[in-house]
Amino acid sequence: MRREKVSLVVPCYNEDEVLPYFYEEFCKVAEKLADYDLEVIFVNDGSKDRTLEIVRGFAKRDERVKYISFSRNFGKEAAIYAGFEHADGDYVVMMDADLQDPPELLPDMLKAVCEEGYDSAATRRVTRKGEPPIRSFFARCFYRLMNKISTAEIMDGARDYRLMNRKFVNAIMQMKEYNRFSKGIFGWVGFDTKWIEFENVERKAGETKWSFWKLLLYSLEGIIGFSTVPLALASIFGFIMCAAAFVFLIVILVRTLCFGDPVAGWPSMTCIILLLGGIQLFCIGILGMYLSKTYLETKKRPIYICKETNIDNEERQLGE
Repeated sequence: MRREKVSLVVPCYNEDEVLPYFYEEFCKVAEKLADYDLEVIFVNDGSKDRTLEIVRGFAKRDERVKYISFSRNFGKEAAIYAGFEHADGDYVVMMDADLQDPPELLPDMLKAVCEEGYDSAATRRVTRKGEPPIRSFFARCFYRLMNKISTAEIMDGARDYRLMNRKFVNAIMQMKEYNRFSKGIFGWVGFDTKWIEFENVERKAGETKWSFWKLLLYSLEGIIGFSTVPLALASIFGFIMCAAAFVFLIVILVRTLCFGDPVAGWPSMTCIILLLGGIQLFCIGILGMYLSKTYLETKKRPIYICKETNIDNEERQLGE
């Protein structure tokens, strides 16, 4: 009787310090899940350190270890897509290499999908201990905003760490867009998901690659990718300013004709011009961001380019 297979997808970018710890934890979890065939797919996202060398070493002594190495850094979203594209397990797990996604949760996640009938078991942090307060504040604001303006449900504190059945993964792979935002994609495809909560865990080793600025840009990717509300806001701003300008024009005309009151001087006029100019640039910026994403989609570039892999029967070297 064939045993069911679980594929772990692990994006890596300059993670040479933490990879030995991760592999050790993987081996421990594999012992607990002896009833399943496990494989781990490391996706080297153009690392500049010894990440690829270390992963090669794992693969030489452990046939469960697979790897894909990109020709350059394409980003975590491309790494996730590549891992899903090459994972052939009955169940696929997405997790980070830094051990902030506790591997010991895997048995509970498998139970939720295999025995309780869920299509996916996802994780969320109930605390943000060890994270800068300002970063936590903006993260919570982002989740609230996304759930109000988007049709994709995103749980507050949600991690990318989740286990999915094959039906769920196939649905994700049908979404071929170049500009990807996995948290939104997971929520958009639907299906039944069980949320498993855990306390925040700090990195085992190394440093985070996500600065506040990168997280801000990533959040903008999510908003643009899963909501057209900003475009509607631009139109609303334009309507409001046109209405306000019309009202002010009437007031000035009536005041001048009835009371002979001269029009106010240049300071007030300068403020009005700067306000209108700022709103116009803001709205043009919103339109520009949507237009740039459309431009990138129409170019049909590959999501990633594979430089090296140990996965057999490699039919494609491009993430098309």
